[in-house]
Amino acid sequence: MATPPPKDVTQMLVDWQNGDREAMGRLMPLLYDELHRLAQGYLRRERPGHTLQATALVNEAYLRMVDQTRMRWQNRAQFVGLAAQMMRRILVDHARSHLYAKRGGGQPRLSLDEAMGLAAKTPDLDLVALDDALNRLAEVDPEQSRIVELRFFGGLTIEETAEALGISPATVKREWSTAKVWLLRELTKE
Repeated sequence: MATPPPKDVTQMLVDWQNGDREAMGRLMPLLYDELHRLAQGYLRRERPGHTLQATALVNEAYLRMVDQTRMRWQNRAQFVGLAAQMMRRILVDHARSHLYAKRGGGQPRLSLDEAMGLAAKTPDLDLVALDDALNRLAEVDPEQSRIVELRFFGGLTIEETAEALGISPATVKREWSTAKVWLLRELTKE
């Protein structure tokens, strides 16, 4: 299914924000394919044999988003960014519970090079470590943290990220580059 025009999505988001609970029901089928692709992208980075499936990840994110009654929806990019954030939280919660159950074994791995497009010599890291580093970045620079979340986890383009955050594409590019270097340093500390 093709992505609906941004104006239609924005109007459904505003309707939902204004109390039309059925607007979310109309919106989800229109964006489901995009959210499913996003979930598949997340799961490709997970360890082999991961128990969550893309459909379950989308459904869980949907259930969490339905309760977002205080959001001031602005556009599709913001919605997809929140969906990405929800999926990230679900996967991190799942990874943390798995690590707890295994007492530290079987950490989900992804290559920082794959994840962030950095140097090929970058070591593997786990999703929990990435989440922890991203949380530390949020304490230092909340905007950079949000940019990483939207670009990496949300799969948004530079332009979509700029639109979602209300900043210029040049600022997104600059902050994205800085954040990648900061995260690399944090993730490769001994």
